[in-house]
Amino acid sequence: MVTEGEVIERDVKAVVFDVGETLIDETRIWERWADRLGVTRLTFLGLIGACAATDQEVPAAFELVRPGLDVAAEEDAWAAQDPGGLRNGFDADDLYPDVRPALAALKQQGLRLVIAGNQPPRALAALRAMDLPVDEIRNSAELGCEKPSPEFFAAVADLAGVRPEQIAYVGDRTDNDVLPAADAGMMPVLIRRGPWGHLHAARPDAQRATIIDSLLELPELL
Repeated sequence: MVTEGEVIERDVKAVVFDVGETLIDETRIWERWADRLGVTRLTFLGLIGACAATDQEVPAAFELVRPGLDVAAEEDAWAAQDPGGLRNGFDADDLYPDVRPALAALKQQGLRLVIAGNQPPRALAALRAMDLPVDEIRNSAELGCEKPSPEFFAAVADLAGVRPEQIAYVGDRTDNDVLPAADAGMMPVLIRRGPWGHLHAARPDAQRATIIDSLLELPELL
């Protein structure tokens, strides 16, 4: 883990946040998908947890529930049937309760704040509508690259406007978030929540990161 002395030495000037299970509680999204697919919510949430435990991505859960499902086509059909609903999206009610106070405290400390993740355009619009106290909100489509590619973290550094070693990157996964951020020279912070966060925090390679249980730990940490 990063020690307190090392954090001070790095002179962090910007914090970049992942989205899903870092800022946004995705529970309601997966519950609505379970209802849509005709399985119990426990079943679908359990399968997502199984994907996290076996290093598979979420599409594997859809394949287990309904083999051969065209998820994009299902999303289009869902949008046509329920154009005004949240469906597989989120809104301000899905923010974790520590998000706004933590961002406000970090902003008071004079840190530049950026939200950047692998998110579709609809999610980007939802985040921008929340009036969060941040300087930039971008998604992978706008940046032209996705996590965990080095290009994504280089683009994030450009958004932050400071050197990579002056950036703390906060996410819930070692593979997509904190390890590639560390490789890019950033300070990696792993938040232990959501299925990936809890599982990945127990892995040996998570020791390269500072592990937190709440975003409210960040103001003192930085």
